[in-house]
Parts: sequence; C-alpha cells; structure tokens
Amino acid sequence: MTDADGVGDRGSRWIVDLDGVVWLAGEAIGDPGAAVAALRDRAVDVLFVTNNSAPTRDQLVRRLGQVGVDARASDLVTSAHAAAGLLQPGDRVMMLGEKGLREALDERGVTVSPPGTARVDAVVVGWTHVFDFDVLATAAEAVRAGARLIGTNEDPVHPTPKGLEPGTGALLAAVAAAGRTSPVVAGKPHPPMVDLVRARLAPGGAAPVLVVGDQPATDGRLAERLGAPFALVDSGVTSPDTDVVGVAVALRAATFGALVAGLPSAR
Repeated sequence: MTDADGVGDRGSRWIVDLDGVVWLAGEAIGDPGAAVAALRDRAVDVLFVTNNSAPTRDQLVRRLGQVGVDARASDLVTSAHAAAGLLQPGDRVMMLGEKGLREALDERGVTVSPPGTARVDAVVVGWTHVFDFDVLATAAEAVRAGARLIGTNEDPVHPTPKGLEPGTGALLAAVAAAGRTSPVVAGKPHPPMVDLVRARLAPGGAAPVLVVGDQPATDGRLAERLGAPFALVDSGVTSPDTDVVGVAVALRAATFGALVAGLPSAR
C-alpha cells in the first residue's frame, strides 16, 4: 500500500493544475485531452485549479477545448476568485491584473478604481504584463496609505514554451517591498484557495483525491493541506533532475499523460 493507492479508482477526484501540466502558455503538453478522457472513462472527476489569475473562465474553457479537453466553467477554480473572496462587496480596489481578475472582482461586487485614486481599500496583484515603475510607485503609495495588499498567488516564475518568465510572486514582492508591508496571498497553497477547493469538492463527499502539479511549493503544499497525495509532473517548473525537499511526492511522471498512462487497471 502507498499514499497514492486508490487515486485512479472509480469515483475518485483529481485536482489538476494547468500551467506546466496541461499546457505551456496554451501550447498543449502531450495529449491532455486523451489523459482527461481516460480519467473520465474511469469515472474520475477532474477539477482544474490554477494560480493563473489572468484568463477569464470562458477563456480557460476555450483553451481547454483547443487542447482536446471538454470542460465547463464549473470545472475550474482560479486564484482570481480566491482573491476576490477576501474582499467585501462595495470595496474599492486598485487592480494590477488582467481580465480574469477583473471578472472575479466584478462578480464579487468590488469597485475597481482607476490608478492614482486617493484612497482604496486594497491593492490586488495578479499576473500581468502591464507593470512598470509608475505602476509600482502608485500601488506602493496606496499600500503605505493604508490599503491592504492582496496577491492572487506568489509563484515567482511562470512556465512557457520559451522557459520561465517572472510570475505574480515577483510583482507582488516588489509592491510589498516598496509598500513596506506583507501581503495576504489567496492562491495555492494558502487558506483561501484551500477553502474554495474544499467547497467545490464537498458535494461529492470524501472520495479519494490526488493533486497533480508541477510546483511542489504550491501544488504539493495544497495536497498536504487537503490531506491528499501529490503527483509531481516534470513538464513545467520542475525537471527530472530536480530534487524535491520538504514535500511528500506520492507519484512522479514526465507529463500528465504519462502519469495517467501509468495508472493500474481501474477497480
């Protein structure tokens, strides 16, 4: 018996990361459609949980369809929605982020104020290419004036087909340093995301869960906090020669597809 026994059984539930597992910047890693179809043939429920706050849920559904994965918005949990849950309807925020974060804030009833607004309740930092000295200065000033600093996640890098690019954590660290504060982080593996995932899993009861991801510090820790085994794939931030320290790895494979292909016969 191992910590991963039963993860491929009928009725089990998998939590699967997107960036570095299903794709790299939307470019499929292997054949994720076939992998998800194989799991569903076993009646395994798949919930996609991502720290990437940039895409909207509709964009993610379309991107999944483009790599052969049939998905609905209800199959997705994002760090943008975890971050929005830390705010109250009517709060005024300065947002550093893309459409996915704006969607989550709008759904929460939060007012996104123009940069430079004298007073805001929070500065919310997500993944974005629109970040320069002026943006940093304005965000830090708002934080020093009393605004809460909320990060959708703290991943320092973001995997792409060209290699690693700066992630939300790099932007968040800059605002925190200049704002002289410590941020509250919403995404994996922090409590807001843990609570959001648990709420999504609750209707299906306490079936076995496997967390699949490419980052031990986020996906592996999420697995720990959910009391689930962690499967590491070496197709994103980690590589086969990466030593993992401090996080238990129940299963390891080159890709998501290889992980599914290596499962024992369904029971």
